[in-house]
Amino acid sequence: MRGNRQVALVGSTLLAIGVALAAANLRPAVTSLASVLGDVRTSLGVSTAWTSLLTAVPTLCFGFAAFLAPWLGRRLGMARAVALSLLVLTVGLVLRVVDGPAAVLGGTFIACAGIAVCNVLIPVVVKESFPGRVGLVTGVYTAALAAGAAMGAAFTPGLESAFGSWRLAVGAWAFLSAAALVVWISGARHGWSARPVVRTARAGRSLIRSPLAWVITVFFGLQSLLAYTVMGWLPQILVDSGVDRTTAGLLLAITMVLGVPVSLVVPPLAARWSGQSWLVLVLGALSVLGVLGLALAPGAAPGLWVVLIGVGMGMFPLALVMISLRTSSGADTARLSAMAQSIGYLISAAGPFAFGVLRGVTGTWTVSMLVLVGLLVVLTALGWVAGRPRTV
Repeated sequence: MRGNRQVALVGSTLLAIGVALAAANLRPAVTSLASVLGDVRTSLGVSTAWTSLLTAVPTLCFGFAAFLAPWLGRRLGMARAVALSLLVLTVGLVLRVVDGPAAVLGGTFIACAGIAVCNVLIPVVVKESFPGRVGLVTGVYTAALAAGAAMGAAFTPGLESAFGSWRLAVGAWAFLSAAALVVWISGARHGWSARPVVRTARAGRSLIRSPLAWVITVFFGLQSLLAYTVMGWLPQILVDSGVDRTTAGLLLAITMVLGVPVSLVVPPLAARWSGQSWLVLVLGALSVLGVLGLALAPGAAPGLWVVLIGVGMGMFPLALVMISLRTSSGADTARLSAMAQSIGYLISAAGPFAFGVLRGVTGTWTVSMLVLVGLLVVLTALGWVAGRPRTV
């Protein structure tokens, strides 16, 4: 991590591997716990409200901690800032399995604080260090992120059976984040060029008054609301419709795994086109069909519904690449990334919590999912506007 920390990281192959491994750790903290949520709740003897709060913690933390990410990037340099975030993630993953309900909440918040910094800074690393391959590297980053989410969902129930404890199964993911930290430290090197980059750009216009920046921010928030509601509650929805717990975890994993090929296709495709509105429309329609299927006939074809939702969740890599495509400089990318992810995740935090509370009030998942369908329509409309070719 030597060199001038005020210039971009050297865009080496090892850095690209470090980006991919860091990305692979940004969702298992959420999906691993979601896949054994019923056992966690029974073991801790907690209420539905506590469980709903736990599902909302990641997005709340992503929103609040994301405000600090640009400052950390300037203060420490990208190499050290991302390394610190991976260390915080590893510590949080360990702390949350050592004690009762308070430790689970606190450790999850700490882990997600580390994730939040990576969420904001890695897109900036991609734009600055791989300027000619933004679409490709964003695709690799989001594909690795989706793969990590799928592994957390698919393997944790099996690990629980093997270890005989949800704590050991959930805590085991700290080894993956520790490995990513080692690779990142090995591959992240600042260059010596005097070329100005985002961390030196303290001054500059605010994006708060940009209508396009707000459209992208709310678009990002609503697609995150969909993603974290699915990651937090899909297994329980399937179990309540008659699917066994192991199969429900595998179906969640399928939803996440689909993000890998989708992520490898959507960002490069989006970067090749001047506008992305039609792509938003296709992904939005698939999401609506999948959620409607779960709402009206959850047990009829659960595999089809999760496939539609999984492909529709390609909105996430599309939102990330839009942050780069709708900005004309690295400085604006950093500002828009921080704004979209901080405010956007705070918007999305209400989703998993309200989704679970509404289920408790109505006694059924149908109303919750119909509300989600309405939000998906709004999401698609905003994405159509955000996809028009212009910059903030």
